[in-house]
Amino acid sequence: MTITYTNQVANARLCSFCRLLLCWRGSIYKLLYGEFLIFLLCYYVIRYIYRQALNEEQQLVFEKLSMYCSSYIELIPVSFVLGFYVTLVLTRWWNQYENVPWPDRLMSQVSAFVEGRDEHGRMLRRTLMRYAILGHVIILRSVSAAVYKRFPSLQHLVQAGFLTPAEYKKLEQLSLPHNMFWVPWVWFANLAVQAWYGGRIRDPVLLQSLLNEMSILRTQCGILYGYDWISIPLVYTQVVTVAVYSFFLACLLGRQFLIPAKAYPGHEMDLVVPIFTFLQFFFYMGWLKVAEQLINPFGEDDDDFEINWILDRNLQVSLLSVDEMHQDVPPLEQDMYWNKMEPQPPYTAATSQSRRTSFLGSTFNISLQQEDMEFQPIKEEEEINQAIIGRFLGQQFCEYPSRKLLHPRKRLFRHHGRFRGTQQHPRAQEDGKLQPTDAFKVAPLNERLGYYSTPETPLSCPPMIFPELFEPRTRHDTAGTDTKDQSLKPVVSRASTYELLSVSDRASEEPPGVCPPKKSVDLMEMPEPPESHLPEPHLEQRPSSLYPAPRELADPYWALENRDGAHS
Repeated sequence: MTITYTNQVANARLCSFCRLLLCWRGSIYKLLYGEFLIFLLCYYVIRYIYRQALNEEQQLVFEKLSMYCSSYIELIPVSFVLGFYVTLVLTRWWNQYENVPWPDRLMSQVSAFVEGRDEHGRMLRRTLMRYAILGHVIILRSVSAAVYKRFPSLQHLVQAGFLTPAEYKKLEQLSLPHNMFWVPWVWFANLAVQAWYGGRIRDPVLLQSLLNEMSILRTQCGILYGYDWISIPLVYTQVVTVAVYSFFLACLLGRQFLIPAKAYPGHEMDLVVPIFTFLQFFFYMGWLKVAEQLINPFGEDDDDFEINWILDRNLQVSLLSVDEMHQDVPPLEQDMYWNKMEPQPPYTAATSQSRRTSFLGSTFNISLQQEDMEFQPIKEEEEINQAIIGRFLGQQFCEYPSRKLLHPRKRLFRHHGRFRGTQQHPRAQEDGKLQPTDAFKVAPLNERLGYYSTPETPLSCPPMIFPELFEPRTRHDTAGTDTKDQSLKPVVSRASTYELLSVSDRASEEPPGVCPPKKSVDLMEMPEPPESHLPEPHLEQRPSSLYPAPRELADPYWALENRDGAHS
């Protein structure tokens, strides 16, 4: 009963859809011709009464009523209500088709998993598929009028071969007040487990796969049962129907052509056939008829599903696949493309023009000159990368050719340090000019080479440490120690042990407002401290009274040795 016209619109040609207007079966004319004839009859009867049977006073009343209907007819939201309703019906219609059970996957697994070419194995496979088809028939005769007319009772299923007399008695013994479409699926599951116990199914994984496929078909049958039980809310259908029919009842009066001699606005013409009113009737009433036809696709309309054909087909192919086709495969042989790397199937004369080369990508059509395909060296970036790597490895470069790229503004470095307390080494200057290392040292962090930051922001940071400019301090150098060297004093109770000053003692010895200069330590040339001068933990003083000295302010071990000699 399904109307198929796919082949007629396979190619887009001139008036491809217009040729479909000549079809009658499943067309809008077949659905709508009865309502349209009634509408035409009512329209022309009212027109005849208005012009021939009414006097002038009655005509005046009719004309006022006609203009009143014409002014308020557009307030009925026909297109809005119909649009949502038809969309809902179409979605529901296609979902019901997707849940029509097809046993093709199940029959393939039964044919492959249930082994045995003897009579018992053959009976197992045929019975399993017959139970599956029986579940389809019971649920479809519950939702489809065409299937119910074919099998009006369970006794008809026995006569048709879907049920055996023993199985029919089992169903009669259950005597439940519910739909019995689930019973064959229970029989299928139990029989599959018995086949596994009997060794007909080798592995429980195969049994699980078979039961999963059976559960999918059982779920589809349940969904069909739910669609048949839960319909679109009746109030929605009533609203749509009332909106459409009331609209065209108002059109019978509001779309009448009044007498032009009375000069009513919008009624200057007197047409016998209201063309646009008839077109509007085709659109809106045809839209409603589409919803009426698709709301239940299991009926007997032209576009309803061919359920009886589906049942016949499923039974035939399922029994064939598990019986005659069980382990019946063609002999293995080499195909005609056995030794060919690129098989090329032939084309007929009608399809020779459709042969195309493989699509590699849209950019493969771009053509470039030979000189445009040569790689260009990037010297500046390589030098910058070498400079950055050198910084992290402790190496300093005197010349940086890429300095102009990073900082186009040149800034002269002064002789004095930017940071307060920064001391210049005597070896760091020659003839009043800064060495490259000193120039790099006194430069702000955001102006040093390799620092990428924009816009420039003032930063405060300790100066860079250059191990090659400083040497270990000798005993002579430690003679003139500054105030910072007094942060350590010997402990009387333990020899060669030094104690950190507390916060209060440190604050009393240092003058207010003076920040001790930070001392740079060369960790690369630092000698190992003697074992006798290793600090021992001081257990008498609590840790909370100690002043945590920063790592940058701590004296090297040779300073402790000099201090030990000075105190001694």
